[in-house]
Amino acid sequence: MVPFLLVLTILCPVVAWLPMEDWDSGNVTASVGESGQCLCHVFLPDTTFPADRVEQMQKVTNDLMLEVVIQKNKVESYKDKLTIFLAELRNLTVRVEILESGPDKYIRLDFELLRVELRQFELLVTQLKETFNSSSPMFDSLYTEIRNMSLIVNQLETYDKSNLEVIRIEFGKLQKKLEECQKNQEEDINPDIGSCNHKGIASVGKPVVSQLNAHLNPGFRYGGWGKDSKPNRGLDSMYWYGAYSSASLHNLYLYSDYQNLVLRNSFKKIDLPTGWAGLGNNYIVHGNTLYYQINTPFSMAKINLTTSKYDYRVIEKASTAFSYSYSSYQYLDFSGDEYGLWVNYATDESKGKMIIAKLNEAEFGIEKMWKTNSYKSLVGNAFMACGVFYATRPVDVHTEEIFYSFDTKTEQENYHSIPFDKFQDEYINLHYNPTDQKLYMYNKGYYVSYSVKFNRD
Repeated sequence: MVPFLLVLTILCPVVAWLPMEDWDSGNVTASVGESGQCLCHVFLPDTTFPADRVEQMQKVTNDLMLEVVIQKNKVESYKDKLTIFLAELRNLTVRVEILESGPDKYIRLDFELLRVELRQFELLVTQLKETFNSSSPMFDSLYTEIRNMSLIVNQLETYDKSNLEVIRIEFGKLQKKLEECQKNQEEDINPDIGSCNHKGIASVGKPVVSQLNAHLNPGFRYGGWGKDSKPNRGLDSMYWYGAYSSASLHNLYLYSDYQNLVLRNSFKKIDLPTGWAGLGNNYIVHGNTLYYQINTPFSMAKINLTTSKYDYRVIEKASTAFSYSYSSYQYLDFSGDEYGLWVNYATDESKGKMIIAKLNEAEFGIEKMWKTNSYKSLVGNAFMACGVFYATRPVDVHTEEIFYSFDTKTEQENYHSIPFDKFQDEYINLHYNPTDQKLYMYNKGYYVSYSVKFNRD
């Protein structure tokens, strides 16, 4: 295109008021012709309007706007993915921290699951980085963190292989020595399991402290442990345990045998539903059934450990004003011995003296009652053995003694001084088991047991 000169002719009188020097402005100049007319000279560099350029610019602009929308949607999508990813990463971090906190809190499969998830996270970070075409410090930090977590998982598994298995072997040896010690003690006492051909308890052996409770929490000082006092066939070796930081009962753990109890490897957990939670700590397992105390209404309750069938019975006159000296809320104390199932309690009429009641297991009712002269508030705990009621009290910080007994067969009561050592100063649950003639004590969070020697002469 060739530039051209455009000349406009304007009558001078129209613009006579405008100084001529003001007409010169670059591409526009002015002058007076021969006839006195005003001449305006305009220089136009291009004669054609660039419509094709405008159209191209509009197309490029539209394409850019579309690309912005696409990229914006991608960003929003990846922002959502990144939010989910960060949440999962936080969860993964917590799981790794759990592994670091204790070698007893994981199994070998956990390592493989963690590795798979870490590889997925690593791939996602790489994809995000490529999508955004960015070397953002955030992505670099995430990538580094994932790599560090992978190293931690590998180190933990190495620890498990090289150290934890050795510890478990040594623990097994120690457990075997403990069992041999128990066996030797039982041989010295020479129990006659199932027989009541004796004149009552003569002595109590030394305490055998198995270990801290399955939660490894000394704060769980309320609870109990032991064996079924009337086990079903095939469950002779089963142990149970339940403990809390308060005098309550919400669940129970079952173990196939003593070794699994010590290894904290339960085969079943019983959860009590809302409205059936227990109160107090003197519960037992008898005939594959948990017997315990509930508070609404105040009554004795039971749950079958296989069918989960519940039932309860209110004991008339049983009082909530009297409990054992070591713990509150222990109003109903269950026992299982060679003669069956028992419960003891105190009433307002007895002024706190303990009542012994023989229970009918089928009807879940009281068959017969006996009144004793033992004040419950002065008793540390009590249990039944061969139909005889035994009450204990503290002698000093390290010693407890059986000081009172009541024979339900002869209705005779006696005072004794049969001392036995306590692992710690206070204990919560104490009961006798006729299947091995042992006392089971829950002593400030620890499993403690005693062999009992009866007077055969």
